[in-house]
Amino acid sequence: MHSDDWHLTEDIDDFLARAGDFLRSRPTLHTTPLTVVEKLRIRGAEAFGAGPTLFGRLESRGEVHAVFYRLATQRLTLTPLSPEHADTLAVRLSALGLRPAGVTADHDTATAFTEAWRRHAGAVAVPHWWGRLHRLGTLTPPGPRPEGRGRAAGERDRERVIGMCNEFAVDVGEAPSPDAAAWRASRFGDKLFTFWETPDGAPVSLAGATSMVAGMVRVDPVYTPAHLRGRGYAGAVTVEVSRAALDAGATDVVLFTNPDNRTSNALYQRVGYVPVADFTGYAFSYDVPEAGQGSPPQRS
Repeated sequence: MHSDDWHLTEDIDDFLARAGDFLRSRPTLHTTPLTVVEKLRIRGAEAFGAGPTLFGRLESRGEVHAVFYRLATQRLTLTPLSPEHADTLAVRLSALGLRPAGVTADHDTATAFTEAWRRHAGAVAVPHWWGRLHRLGTLTPPGPRPEGRGRAAGERDRERVIGMCNEFAVDVGEAPSPDAAAWRASRFGDKLFTFWETPDGAPVSLAGATSMVAGMVRVDPVYTPAHLRGRGYAGAVTVEVSRAALDAGATDVVLFTNPDNRTSNALYQRVGYVPVADFTGYAFSYDVPEAGQGSPPQRS
């Protein structure tokens, strides 16, 4: 395949007409593109800030093999690519003079594109995010089950939900939302939330879930305040949202974890989530590096 096999557009309807079936064909691996593109389709460009989104598809002989998008934030998100296809994409984008702020994809794809982008665009890359994608196999509630119950959050719970999402953001190194409007525009704003409550009605853990797209629901985030951890609340609320997704007809229920957090990885695997792939995000800068610098570090 050649760089000309990458077809670019800012027209989301055209992109979905040509690449929608491909995205839906692998709902687990394509979880983030599916939810982001659906959010853009419903809410338009303002869903992720001002400015158009650039979409691309790798197509040959009428078959789509991969896609990417670049939001107004200037970061690229890629579906799995071979090193050869990553290179052809880098050639195409560099020829257009684009300077994305970074890339996120499965680890091998992100690293292959980053190497190609260093060669063709002179970018210096720094890894800034890692995630391990899991897919639910057999839902297995861990024991012992803590006292209490799950409850879907409603409009009256908005302030508490926003507060807990902001606490989660701080915990994972993200910027909290300064007000309700900013929270609505964040990655949390269009999710459905469930609390785990103690018998006296106190919310002690929170889990969010995306709306279903192509039979896929992604659980995100799961948060328990630090002083309440170790009591089984996170496992209980994860079971609640996972079961609700299955009851709604989801065929793929997925979530991301921090690969370095052994506690959360072990918890989700006890619940029934099975690791699928590791993902990496690189941030790009375009200063000229010193000799010997610029190659992305490898993750064991």
